[in-house]
Amino acid sequence: MEGLKGLLGGHPFFAGMDAADLDEVVGCATNARFPAGEYLFREGESADRFFIVREGRVALEIYVPARGPLVLDAAEAGEIAGLSWLFPPHRWQLDARAVEPVRAIAVDGMCLRAKCDANPKLGYALMQRLSEVSHRRMHSARLRLIDAYTDAGLVSR
Repeated sequence: MEGLKGLLGGHPFFAGMDAADLDEVVGCATNARFPAGEYLFREGESADRFFIVREGRVALEIYVPARGPLVLDAAEAGEIAGLSWLFPPHRWQLDARAVEPVRAIAVDGMCLRAKCDANPKLGYALMQRLSEVSHRRMHSARLRLIDAYTDAGLVSR
């Protein structure tokens, strides 16, 4: 476990987190690898974890009928992939596909939700970080959707 603690402690998402809180997260974490083209998760499946990306790139995308996958954002080294584990009904709202080989740390969502319920300080620290990720992703998705609608001639600039 000490290896995971060092990896998580050095990851930007956990920068400045209290050591005891980080220990709680480590107890829910495992290493994960995904070859290029493999899905970390698929829309509609049970959202039971999230991923701390250490290396590689993950496309966060939705499927658009008659068009195919639309990339809304990407998660690269230093970022996380997956927010749906936190919100009922705990189902993925999009797909996450490894664009290139990905090395990540998978964090068990049920384990971490239970620890957050028992330790509100940990829950608040995580919620601050996850809210920032959510805010950035919403902004990025908004810009990509504007581009998609503009390219389709549905809006003008």
